[in-house]
Amino acid sequence: MSPDRLLAGLNPAQFEAVTHGDGPLLVVAGAGSGKTRVLTHRIAHLIEEHQVSPHQILAITFTNKAAQEMRDRIGRLIGPVAQKMWISTFHSACVRMLRRDAQLLGYPSAFTIYDHADAVRLTSYVLRDLNIDSKRFPPRAVHAAISAAKNDGHNVESYTEQASVIYDRKIAEVFAEYQLRLRRAGAMDFDDLLCVAVELLRTQPEVLASYQQRFRHVLVDEYQDTNSVQNELVMLLGQQHRNVCVVGDTDQSVYGFRGADMRNLLDFETAFPDSTVVVLEQNYRSTQNILDAANAVISHNSARKPKDLWTQTGAGDKITKFQGEDEVDEAQWICRELTRLHGGGDQRWSDMAVFYRTNAQSRVLEEQFLRGSIPYRVVGGTRFYDRREVKDAMAYLRAVVNTTDEVNLKRVLNVPKRGIGDQTVGRLDAYARSHGLSFVEALRNWDSAGVSPRSARGIESFLTLLDDLSTELAKGPAALLDSILSRSGYLAELEADRSVENDSRIENLAELVGMAREYPSVD
Repeated sequence: MSPDRLLAGLNPAQFEAVTHGDGPLLVVAGAGSGKTRVLTHRIAHLIEEHQVSPHQILAITFTNKAAQEMRDRIGRLIGPVAQKMWISTFHSACVRMLRRDAQLLGYPSAFTIYDHADAVRLTSYVLRDLNIDSKRFPPRAVHAAISAAKNDGHNVESYTEQASVIYDRKIAEVFAEYQLRLRRAGAMDFDDLLCVAVELLRTQPEVLASYQQRFRHVLVDEYQDTNSVQNELVMLLGQQHRNVCVVGDTDQSVYGFRGADMRNLLDFETAFPDSTVVVLEQNYRSTQNILDAANAVISHNSARKPKDLWTQTGAGDKITKFQGEDEVDEAQWICRELTRLHGGGDQRWSDMAVFYRTNAQSRVLEEQFLRGSIPYRVVGGTRFYDRREVKDAMAYLRAVVNTTDEVNLKRVLNVPKRGIGDQTVGRLDAYARSHGLSFVEALRNWDSAGVSPRSARGIESFLTLLDDLSTELAKGPAALLDSILSRSGYLAELEADRSVENDSRIENLAELVGMAREYPSVD
């Protein structure tokens, strides 16, 4: 592609970033400012105008989808050689490095990669074998703590050294055994892929030198979402040639809960005092009224790279603010506005979208959409009443109201786990069929169905729970749901493992109970 075509259509800031030669470059890219175009055109410009080999460029982004999109766009600029370039996620790049050289650290080159479920399962085995109470130390929570430690750059020794309270010392004990078993198995979890790659570069000078020589330019997207280990990896690879280009925006940092540290972006100029800073402020996505509102809100953030987004697309419609009396009033107003826009003939239903902050907020919106016959679909999530925790709670409610409801009984029979597995359910089904009984009647005759003692205890516990809950039917659906969630142990299980996912489920259950208060009876 000719230089003119490569640079055509770039605004002045984009042009400066794309044509920057050697040396560190920080691109502060506001939302909708064309940062992907800058990255892809910069890579193409390095190849076409600076005669940098495509194989001497390492481009890192955060998702496989984004990496593939970048590869495709570069391919359209420079041709099929883009398919052979190192354009990948951090984890994929580290896997390639480790497959070649992990044996230098005592790992087999064909090491196994444990996914999240494998890692949590291994954590549960360690807890069991160390005789640590898994109720006080749920496997998911313990693994999350280990993962957070690794993302902060801790190994077993450094984490153990700084563990000052009993809880942290227990985590350290599990951490040590967990890592030992990973090594014995010739395995790494996702966090190890980063940590071990950094260890490899730190401790093996010849390996570090080979990658520094190979990758003459390192480019990283979404740098505000890197953690300390990822930041160190970039610094190690770029410390000799210093041709490091990072693109990011502190205003779009959303992965703090995963260990991301936007100080990596803020401190880039400290690491490279002679870095060139380019700020992309021209927005191609929104109108000026929207940008003015966004600028006004985000300007209150304390730790950020200053910028002022603007656009040439015009002011656009004014932003309307509506404050409802409650969530129902709010949802009804939204429905009226959607109906007005659609009824005027200007907008199709598919042209309109509703955003909300938490998943629990979709429930009241969905109810109003159904009442108003407004077609909709939930994007990037599950309909409120289709969410697992909501379906579980409703299944309990239905099982209490109608104990012959086999489907809902089976759904919650072992939720939370009571030691009633598929084999036991199969025996109960066979007994019910051979004796012409309902499933709940087979449950009540468990002693004749040939179930194991452990399963029998779980069945007894479940039947007692159902019988006790049935005495609370008159209290109404909200009170009954409260009892179901507390007495079954369902809520306690979620609260014991306070992950982002479980916090969302707790919010959804609270929303369900709140909705139930609108109904006087379970019927």
